[in-house]
Amino acid sequence: MNYMSKYRDWLVSDYFDEETKKELEAIKDNETEIEDRFYKNLEFGTGGMRGKMGAGTNRINKYVVRKATQGLANYIINYSDNGQDKGIVIAYDSRHNSPEFSLEAALVLAANGIKTYLFTGMRATPELSFAVRELDAIGGIVITASHNPPEYNGYKLYWEDGGQVVPEQARDIIAEIEEIDDFSIVKTMDEMEAVNQGLLNYIGSEVDASYQKTLRGVLPETGLAAEKGSDLSVVYTPLHGTGSTVVPQLLSDLGFSNLHVVKEQADGDSDFSTVDSPNPEDRDAFELALKLAEEKDADLIIATDPDCDRMAPAVKDAAGNYQFLNGNEAGVLFADYLLQTKKEAGTLGDNGVIVKSIVSTDMVADIAADYGVEVQDVLTGFKFIGEKMTEFEETGDKEFILGFEESLGYLIGKYARDKDAAVAAGLAAIMALKYKEKGMTLLDRLAELRAEYGYYLEDLHSIRLEGKEGQEIITKTIAHLREKSPEQIAGYNVEIARDYKESKISYLKEDREEELKLPKSNVLQYVLQGNSKLTIRPSGTEPKLKFYFAVKDKDQAAAERKLAEFKEKVIAQMDEIMEHV
Repeated sequence: MNYMSKYRDWLVSDYFDEETKKELEAIKDNETEIEDRFYKNLEFGTGGMRGKMGAGTNRINKYVVRKATQGLANYIINYSDNGQDKGIVIAYDSRHNSPEFSLEAALVLAANGIKTYLFTGMRATPELSFAVRELDAIGGIVITASHNPPEYNGYKLYWEDGGQVVPEQARDIIAEIEEIDDFSIVKTMDEMEAVNQGLLNYIGSEVDASYQKTLRGVLPETGLAAEKGSDLSVVYTPLHGTGSTVVPQLLSDLGFSNLHVVKEQADGDSDFSTVDSPNPEDRDAFELALKLAEEKDADLIIATDPDCDRMAPAVKDAAGNYQFLNGNEAGVLFADYLLQTKKEAGTLGDNGVIVKSIVSTDMVADIAADYGVEVQDVLTGFKFIGEKMTEFEETGDKEFILGFEESLGYLIGKYARDKDAAVAAGLAAIMALKYKEKGMTLLDRLAELRAEYGYYLEDLHSIRLEGKEGQEIITKTIAHLREKSPEQIAGYNVEIARDYKESKISYLKEDREEELKLPKSNVLQYVLQGNSKLTIRPSGTEPKLKFYFAVKDKDQAAAERKLAEFKEKVIAQMDEIMEHV
């Protein structure tokens, strides 16, 4: 069925409500919009689906949520022995329609005889990961679009270890979803009937209390925080999201009584009305936090994204200005601090491991090597870090220390399988306090590390390409680079080329290849002469082509010059390719 046939079907079918039909009637003369809404089904990316809200098969709406959940229900019934009894935990964020979509999902599961646990209000995504493990559920759903613009929402799937579903499992679930070719065959039931039958169970404070206790238990040097926490002035903003349900309580309970929450951003706001983008990677999102920090003379600013799985810190420097730490810098500081602390406490064994994504800084590997700690690289997406954690837990061969991604995602402890901004906020505050007691800041420690290991610098450039035409450009660009693998990029010779889709590493200087032992993914990575690296991949959640740049040099000035030149030349080279594909 082509897009216009699907459009007409939605207009005339009795299954779709009048509000949906009214929205579709309003675009009857806009074929481009009709095509974009119906030319495909909304796809699963890195752990679920995400898209603009609205009517259509290529949008997030209650019908698409129901269909996806029916596919999940079929998978649970067909592939698990006791999944119906173990049940699914469902959480949601502060976005438009998130409570409604989560209830729709719960009622589809209930209609299929699958027990559900639904949070009574918005909760952080990592608490969902924790709750799946805590309640011994078969899996979980989070209705969230993380830090995407307000018009977006999404649907993330988790499995019984608390991690996001991995590609092999996602393929089986997607196959079940795609088997459903008629929305009207999706099962659902009345809310009160589901409650009365014990199929819909509302959860809240008990899980919250257990989660908070667990967070406090995995953080190091909590005694220092309890004794000296009031010495550190902290400003926190949840950017209108779920962080307000966990971070202020955690920091207060740890002993950080000199805590100031940005009141204008403290409550859930579906429109994220005080920011252009609720992304803590965006410096503009810190405007109100910076203002409050200056008023309170804060030592540390902490921001979390709307589903509270990403954390960004900013630190006051010697001149009284606030310097932002990116995900790589924070990851390096976390690794350094945890390794130091474990060594001092005598708890650093000979099997410790740090897990990071392939686009995160290599500086952490240099630091870890001095402690005899291995660093393992995985594909982008924290589910792959979670998968490694479960592997370590099952084999007992490795002791997990830290997982991190350059996109502000971190986890310590074994209580969850997804990045957790709350535990990262606690860790950042404890670290900042420890260095303050020594007359230092996190910036000072980072400078010491760079003096010892070299100045690593990374950056990300994304090209947004909307709609069907944009997707075609992304696909053709990656295909061109794969078919005509460049021997030079930005004037640098390519020494190593990694093709994660074809599972091969090419050593160009030695003219040899070997197998790349990671799951297949549409990613290309080039290691260039002179300690530079370029990684290219399409986003799994947005219509973007992403370019990750990494350089290393002797000092900041040299590294910044090198990075600027590298970026400029690469972008020009890629623009030319995209013009001709």
